[in-house]
Amino acid sequence: MRYIDFHCDTLMMYYHGYEGQSLFDTSSIGRSVDFRRMKEAGAGAQFFATFLPPRERMDISDEEYRANLYEALTAELEKNKDIIALATDYSSYMENLKNGKMSAFMTFEDGRMIDGKMENLKKYRDMGYCLISLTWNGENCFGYPNSTDSELMNKGLKEFGKEAIEVMNELGIIIDVSHLNDGGFYDICDITKKPFVASHSCARALTPHPRNLTDDMIRKLADKGGFIGLNYNPPFLGKELSETRSLVSDMVRHIEHIVDLGGKEVIGLGSDWDGIQGELEIRDPLDLHKLNDALRARGWSEDDVELLFHGNAERVIRDITL
Repeated sequence: MRYIDFHCDTLMMYYHGYEGQSLFDTSSIGRSVDFRRMKEAGAGAQFFATFLPPRERMDISDEEYRANLYEALTAELEKNKDIIALATDYSSYMENLKNGKMSAFMTFEDGRMIDGKMENLKKYRDMGYCLISLTWNGENCFGYPNSTDSELMNKGLKEFGKEAIEVMNELGIIIDVSHLNDGGFYDICDITKKPFVASHSCARALTPHPRNLTDDMIRKLADKGGFIGLNYNPPFLGKELSETRSLVSDMVRHIEHIVDLGGKEVIGLGSDWDGIQGELEIRDPLDLHKLNDALRARGWSEDDVELLFHGNAERVIRDITL
């Protein structure tokens, strides 16, 4: 079955000493995502995040770091152009699909890359970046991160962030709230004219991680035509934040809770592969059949499973990037 995964951190390998390794087969260095396993598992698309580490952990500028990861990914795509190509919007995704190729989408995980400049939104959109996680775990030009501090959690977007939402709508950039605080989420609900996403999050009512969405947020995201990519990270799925195992049964529990609130059109996949640790029942794309089997055993139809695996993601990509 075709699948679309809305978030992985695999590109970090090119900053952490894995230069020269192939993205076609990274299994030898313990990674979850590579083109070989994606192809074998039926991938339609993988969203590859340019995650910006905290500045104190970096020995190069943000722009140098971005350029390194961009050049690494585009070089790998060129080497494997018979099976995968860059996609920047719905039209290019569909063209790749028609040509029998998987798609690689480029994203930013941390809007600090934009540096408070509207012109950077257009510059990076023109380069092919199609999704921005507005914050990571620190304050930036857009706003504030998720937090256990209620005062910080409820702060709204900064003025630049509010103005940027409208520009991102115009440019066809997908707005991602997976690391954003609650106040910023509700500002986006009020401002955006297009759907938005939580690319790698789960349900806070089941697992009280501040990165997960509340029931009210899930309903509002659904009302906006948006999308939640289910995160496979154990502390986001288990009954306790100390959980170290990511179980298919917990994934199904979160999926069905989200569906009960927002319908089967609001849920999809956002693994966070290569950015998470623990004992994962779905370790890589070749394990995705386990989720399919579990949902079918729960009475899900093939059509409904296909919505989760790729249909909802395709709709959101179409509605935002066209």
